[in-house]
Amino acid sequence: MKVNLDIPKNKQFQSFYLFAILVSVTTGVEMIGTPRIIFLEAGHDAWISVIISYLLIVLLLFIMLYILKQYENADILGIHADLFGNFIAKLVGTLYFFHFSTELFAALLIYIEIIKVFIFPDSNNFILGLMLISLIIYTVLGGLRVVIGVCFIFMICSYWLVFLLIDPLRQMELINFLPIMDRSITDVAINGVLATSYTFTGFEVLFFIYPFIQNKERVKKPLFLGISWVAFVVLLTTIISIGFLNPAQLERRIWVVLTLFKIQTSPIVERLDYVVVAEWMMITIPRAVILMWCIIYILKRIYNIPKKISLYTTLGIVMALIPFIRQYYDIQTIIEISKYFDMGIVYIYPLILLPIVIIKQKIKKKRGGKQHAES
Repeated sequence: MKVNLDIPKNKQFQSFYLFAILVSVTTGVEMIGTPRIIFLEAGHDAWISVIISYLLIVLLLFIMLYILKQYENADILGIHADLFGNFIAKLVGTLYFFHFSTELFAALLIYIEIIKVFIFPDSNNFILGLMLISLIIYTVLGGLRVVIGVCFIFMICSYWLVFLLIDPLRQMELINFLPIMDRSITDVAINGVLATSYTFTGFEVLFFIYPFIQNKERVKKPLFLGISWVAFVVLLTTIISIGFLNPAQLERRIWVVLTLFKIQTSPIVERLDYVVVAEWMMITIPRAVILMWCIIYILKRIYNIPKKISLYTTLGIVMALIPFIRQYYDIQTIIEISKYFDMGIVYIYPLILLPIVIIKQKIKKKRGGKQHAES
């Protein structure tokens, strides 16, 4: 397996688009229920957990960039091939494949469940899944640039939804936040952060798209602006949810963010939450296509499976499994099972990899210095 990749110019993209990629892949349909999940762990101090999670992710992004910049133009698979050999590189690639596949499957299931709960309760899971998967296939077959273009356009078309939160923001009760730090440090800094972590997963795609970036010296700004914007949106929805709803309502309502949109009224559209659910497809599809692109890229890189075969096979398996997951409880079980695996591969593994990369680079420099001295 090659360590450094030679990417043709027609497949590269400007670092500016990292903002759209990061926003799209970390802003998933899961965000609709995130405030409730964090609240169950950290209470009305949930907003502090979001801030701590954001700071940890910024640190992780610095670590990921440092690891990638130790090589000329390598992805995480090439780095593992250099550090541990091809077998370990394939093993790690397979773990990432299962990670991205689970994320994709969960995202589609959650969106289908939301459509059934709020708009079409008698709709068929298979039909809804087929419609979403058709859009994913059409987009991913166009290549990485088409995927990025969809992310960029859909991001622009969907973020008007933030302005619909102005009305519940004005009706917040600040007393709902008092007393601050009423919960223990364990609840806020550990349990709350763990609950927030699933929402922020997705930024690990940087390990795979980095070789395709044209101007790598300008990566930091769009990368950190992207994750900062996502953190701001999560923080905003969490604060509004805590301030607008009482604790009993927050604990009872699964899709808390949709409740905030549901109170909106319009002279044209009586139920704005219907519009929001339909519009949320523009948030779900970009995340899904990026995850799908990563899946076919991994399979091509480690097993040399052609793009179309891996695309149709993976989505065929997903399509076959969707009709069997009919209750929200089943979806939550899948998320709970995969949550700790996701935590390990996304948040902990880069911290383990960092010292190994540093030691490897120091050994290389020493060997290079000795060879130069001998010559």
